[in-house]
Amino acid sequence: MNKVDYLRISLIDKCNFRCQYCMPNDSELDYILSEELLTKSELLILLQEVFIPLGFTKFRLTGGEPLLRADLIEIVHEISNLSETKDLSLTTNGYLLEEKAEGLFLAGLKRINISLDSLNSDTFDRIIGNNSKSRWQKTWSGILKAYEVGFNPLKLNVVIIPNVNDHEILDLAALTIDKNWHVRFIEFMPIGNSKLFAEKAWIPSVDIREKIKNKWGLQESFISGNGPADVFKIPHGKGTLGFISQMSECFCDRCNRIRLSADGWLRPCLLNETGQIDLKKALREGIKTEKIREKVAQLLLIKPDINFKERESGTNIYQRTMSQIGG
Repeated sequence: MNKVDYLRISLIDKCNFRCQYCMPNDSELDYILSEELLTKSELLILLQEVFIPLGFTKFRLTGGEPLLRADLIEIVHEISNLSETKDLSLTTNGYLLEEKAEGLFLAGLKRINISLDSLNSDTFDRIIGNNSKSRWQKTWSGILKAYEVGFNPLKLNVVIIPNVNDHEILDLAALTIDKNWHVRFIEFMPIGNSKLFAEKAWIPSVDIREKIKNKWGLQESFISGNGPADVFKIPHGKGTLGFISQMSECFCDRCNRIRLSADGWLRPCLLNETGQIDLKKALREGIKTEKIREKVAQLLLIKPDINFKERESGTNIYQRTMSQIGG
């Protein structure tokens, strides 16, 4: 089991998209009230007095859509300036990135992942829902702006859904040929979208990889990130292709991360709700941070067992959608 040193921090559960695989269109979500979100001050206390003393040095900001958080740039600045921070990154849908990319870069953010599930505007709108159109161009402009201001390499996250965007696998992979962009294909997961998952199922990474290999060939890449992706590249391509196979391949023994929700719940495993701790409640009740740290340390000790429990039990009951967990 890898050392757990990577914290994914959800800053907000709201999103300006309603992607099929993240926030089902047929459900009404009760968003967290602003006063129930972890404040910037509370987050920094947890980082400096709980997580960093336990060896955490890598942090990723997520949502919902983190660019909707009003104090995002201040949070980025504060975390990036902590001496213990070795890596700070952010995941976004990119829609607001054209306006905010430069400010984030100047605040100290150096790595960014942008969700891009289609290069076709109609398919894109179908995936993101919201009963709206013409969001693709603004998202694409945000991607180009991020690359322009200095986010290099740029990572693009792609979730392939059968009979929705699987015909674009090669087009999306081709983005890595002429640009130093890293495309990550992520297997569709049944979290908060069981109805759609039952209808569409999922495509294993090995099938996606084989399709790309048959077109151009693939070779292993020596570039890797903090996550569980198996990384390859198209021969002579500038970027890389990653495959995150959380459904078809168990990589629990390589898991180095833990998740903090926007309302302060610490979750040891994406696929399992066992062992969650309400850190916000502990802080607001005045519990000393050394006591909170001890509780988190105990959770880290049993994390290996929690990681495997969901797969072994065969149950798939999730109380929160992907947008509420933070991915």
